[in-house]
Amino acid sequence: MWIADRWNDYRLLDCGGGEKLEQWGKYVLLRPDPQAIWPMSGHPAAKRLNAHYHRSKSGGGEWEFFDLPEEWRISYPLTEEETLHFHLKPFAFKHTGLFPEQAANWDRMARLVKNAGREIRVLNLFAYTGGASCALAASGAHVTHVDAAKGMVQWAKENAAASGIPTERMRWIVDDCVKFVEREGRRGKSYDAILMDPPSYGRGPGGEVWKLEDCIWPLVEKCAALLSDAPLFFLINSYTTGLQPGVLRYMLEKALREKRGGIVEADELGLPVADSERILPCGASGWWIKE
Repeated sequence: MWIADRWNDYRLLDCGGGEKLEQWGKYVLLRPDPQAIWPMSGHPAAKRLNAHYHRSKSGGGEWEFFDLPEEWRISYPLTEEETLHFHLKPFAFKHTGLFPEQAANWDRMARLVKNAGREIRVLNLFAYTGGASCALAASGAHVTHVDAAKGMVQWAKENAAASGIPTERMRWIVDDCVKFVEREGRRGKSYDAILMDPPSYGRGPGGEVWKLEDCIWPLVEKCAALLSDAPLFFLINSYTTGLQPGVLRYMLEKALREKRGGIVEADELGLPVADSERILPCGASGWWIKE
């Protein structure tokens, strides 16, 4: 398991009973996590919540606020020289605008880019609020950030500005990811690294339907064709139950390792639970690395 254990501004305090107790900066949130089926340990912070997301049995849910600002900021120490800053706010089905377990991937991609010793062009698909984009650009990469939601791209721009990312390293695209990849292929464009965090289900800005089990393999094939002659890596993240590490591994082996060599690794991501030896699984990632 790849564990995101270098946070200062985020802590998973406790988890259980289908929920997780988290500290984001100075604020304590209680949010659903269906994987945490064991009992809570009884962390004292549960008595001083700033917000609690209540999941409805009929689907969805809503926030209950006690003392939480509309927006606040936390930071992540990517390296001794580079610190990333993220704007957070409670929105859309329990989310805050950041997946802290992804820091394990940020660390790895930052090392790969820095050690490459050359300019790296990266394509980030379903790029959300830009955690990975900021980590890559802070490490020297030139990043094309693509998401179908205009609000998410604007949020990512704000995170990049807060992190001091040079504007010339970022290219912001609001578009359906599949259509964008297809156009880049027709244009003869190429990238040295590609990453994606596809949803289980979604719609593009023009009403395009995305259904993971039907769309992920064709997209991986199309993206593999966009890799340059000197590729660095290809990363797929998954929060969908059916897309486990073994499935990610097989896709990357078929699409890339069999044709271009390199190595493939896939595993769960995890967050350490404070004051315990437990690790909470938080999705999966599959890496293809050329070196």
